[in-house]
Amino acid sequence: MVRNTYQNPLISRYASKEMSYIFSEDYKFSTWRKLWIALAEGEKALGLNISQEQIDEMKAHIEDINYEEAEKREKETRHDVMSHVHAFGLQCPKAKPIIHLGATSAYVGDNTDVIQMTEGLRQIRVKLLNTISNMAKFAAAYKDLPALGFTHFQPAQLTTVGKRCCLWMQDFLMDLEELDFQLSRMKLRGVKGTTGTQASFMALFNGDHEKIKTLDQMIAEKMGFDKSFAVTGQTYPRKLDSQVLNVLTQIAESAHKFSNDIRLLQNLKEIEEPFEKNQIGSSAMAYKRNPMRCERIAALARYVIVNGANPAVTAATQWFERTLDDSANKRIAIPQAFLAVDSILNIMINVTSGLVVYEKMIAKHVREELPFMATENILMEAVMRGGDRQELHERIRVYSIEAGRRVKEEGLDNNLISLIEGDDSFRLSKEEIDSLMDARNFIGRAPEQVVEFLEEHILPILKENEACLDLEVDLKV
Repeated sequence: MVRNTYQNPLISRYASKEMSYIFSEDYKFSTWRKLWIALAEGEKALGLNISQEQIDEMKAHIEDINYEEAEKREKETRHDVMSHVHAFGLQCPKAKPIIHLGATSAYVGDNTDVIQMTEGLRQIRVKLLNTISNMAKFAAAYKDLPALGFTHFQPAQLTTVGKRCCLWMQDFLMDLEELDFQLSRMKLRGVKGTTGTQASFMALFNGDHEKIKTLDQMIAEKMGFDKSFAVTGQTYPRKLDSQVLNVLTQIAESAHKFSNDIRLLQNLKEIEEPFEKNQIGSSAMAYKRNPMRCERIAALARYVIVNGANPAVTAATQWFERTLDDSANKRIAIPQAFLAVDSILNIMINVTSGLVVYEKMIAKHVREELPFMATENILMEAVMRGGDRQELHERIRVYSIEAGRRVKEEGLDNNLISLIEGDDSFRLSKEEIDSLMDARNFIGRAPEQVVEFLEEHILPILKENEACLDLEVDLKV
């Protein structure tokens, strides 16, 4: 490992080898060569003077890229595509005259960008599904465990641990739907020529429009796509980059929300992210169990969300058929968005597969707040026993103020129920009040909602994609 120059931590610390490979030079330039071969095959099939021997020669050198020759040439020409055309031609002397025939630089550059983003989305999809699968198991396991709900991070009506997990899961389900939609509309730039008019191909095919249209479709199919863009300038519409990164940004939003909630729950000592036997939480405070994985999710997600502005601004500021001020930005913004979301989902899979639930602490928090929530049920029951609703309401109000003062000012337990039990006006025995205080009386349809959500929305998708589930990820740090 080189240690005297900056190393991108997305590669050295966070992202998977698989995602790093998609945006590597080997993947990029071997795809360029595959595109040149697809072009030659299409042109040959449509009658141009290209031999199978030339195509076979090119196929023999897809992977063994002579980088030194390309780099040497680029120093002279300042043009990366022509440098690689030259390097490929040195390895394929017979094919040299027909490499890149009729094409512009965007033929290999833009089409490869689309291929990389498409393959990146497919890998993200697998990890998104595994995250959802882990959450589904967790939600099912804790579907009826009552837990204190929060609005404004203030105690609110009860929910269940499983129901809360469904809220996280629903965010990721929405992301999956967006990702699938984006995959369904990915298109190549195709063969469009210098400014998108296909003028060079009109010259090659003697003005035969049908052959040019056929070539465009052939290239798309050879590279695994249904179609290419109907019209382009020199490049595919830069709006595509914005659309793709919007999908990644939304995943980052969902992950950040999840990480926030887990960090708060860890502070409450209700749920914790996994903590390994030899893990150190703090260099100074040996007792600490910091939520470092969820904090890392938040940090990377914030980067993705902010980075999402890059392709949006680029798309908005292009001139006519194209300007080159997109190139340097794209080289950074797009790969790093994919690497960061890949990293986020690696951590999500790790965290969701090992969440630790402290049921007694959850029950303790429920007990502390339940007296206030139970007063309406107690009031209704007492009235049905013949009590005066207005008088009892006032007694509960006074008792609630006293209990709240005792908790906040003296740090004592909530004694609201004891005060009510000692008041004969309510005409309820301790046992009757205790039965009204069962936390399960206050969770509404939360357990049923979990079951219905899983059965109707989650499990069918997981069943459809079961071949890619149970993915194991290895966190580097």
